[in-house]
Amino acid sequence: MRGLLRFRLAVIVSLVASSVPAYSHHSFAASYFESDSVTIEGDVVEFVYRAPHAWLYVMAADPQGRPQRYGAEWASPSRLERDGVAKDTFQSGDQVSITGAPGRNDSAYQIHLKKVTRFSRGRWTWERRQGPR
Repeated sequence: MRGLLRFRLAVIVSLVASSVPAYSHHSFAASYFESDSVTIEGDVVEFVYRAPHAWLYVMAADPQGRPQRYGAEWASPSRLERDGVAKDTFQSGDQVSITGAPGRNDSAYQIHLKKVTRFSRGRWTWERRQGPR
């Protein structure tokens, strides 16, 4: 009897576990126009250095010249760490230039970061697959 109960419990747990959707990494192409490129210049508002992707938030002028908060989605912290990017690489108020793929939703003010140059506290540049210079 106990064997049958354990078997049924194992079947139920397996069914429940298999019905939970698997979460996978999203495609950047679904959120960004990867074949296009834009550059913004502004001041760092916040640097969020956590998985799954780091985000660099910058106050920069939108195409109409109005100040907007842009979010630049970057790589994972583990990858950035290998490239020499630490959680203290950017501080609020740092002047930066960001180049990347524009977001598909214009009103979200998002960029998939491909290159960033920090002008404050010593010029520093990171470019995709090249690390800091």
